[in-house]
Amino acid sequence: MKEKVILVDMHPSMFGIRARVALAEKGVEYECREEDLQNKSQFLLEMNPVHKKIPVLIHNGKPVCESLIIVEYIDEVWSDKSPLLPSDPYRRAQARFWADYIDKKLYDAQRWIWCVKGEEQDEKKKEFFEILKQLESELGEKPFFGGERFGFVDVALITYTPWFQTYETCGNLSMEQHCPKLIAWLKRCSHKETVSKSLSDPNKVYHYFLTLKERLGID
Repeated sequence: MKEKVILVDMHPSMFGIRARVALAEKGVEYECREEDLQNKSQFLLEMNPVHKKIPVLIHNGKPVCESLIIVEYIDEVWSDKSPLLPSDPYRRAQARFWADYIDKKLYDAQRWIWCVKGEEQDEKKKEFFEILKQLESELGEKPFFGGERFGFVDVALITYTPWFQTYETCGNLSMEQHCPKLIAWLKRCSHKETVSKSLSDPNKVYHYFLTLKERLGID
């Protein structure tokens, strides 16, 4: 019997990208259901009744929620191709640590783009680049965070890259000037078709950002 895989997503979503990249890495065919978060579908509410948010992976009728958990699930279920987590327990623990660091630190820090101008924004922006510098230090001279292979931490971080254009426009800055190693890493990742076809269009992300700001009444 053929497996049925559905991804409930919204294209500008940072976190839906993770599931899209992981599924592409594994070569899994799936149906993508675009969600309108201003008018959440009954299907989403049934599949994720606790958080009521995307992404949700539904595998043969069973929902899996939260983006990093979804990526781990994909890696375990379709384990015969393109492993994302290392087999060594210590390296696997380290990969989970850095993915958790990205979610706990970077997501909050990148919200400087929503802040009012002035000291508050400057403070958040400084914190944001300190976190990116920490990630550059972890990357070091490796091609990918997983070493020679694209892996779990790469999937965790790649989700932010379609927003780089928005950061640059809002902050009147150059990401390459601030974080040259990360931009070089992004270019290597983008050479992978599984990544390039899964990332959101930066122009559409910026348009989404402007639309959302207007809707929220943020100048």
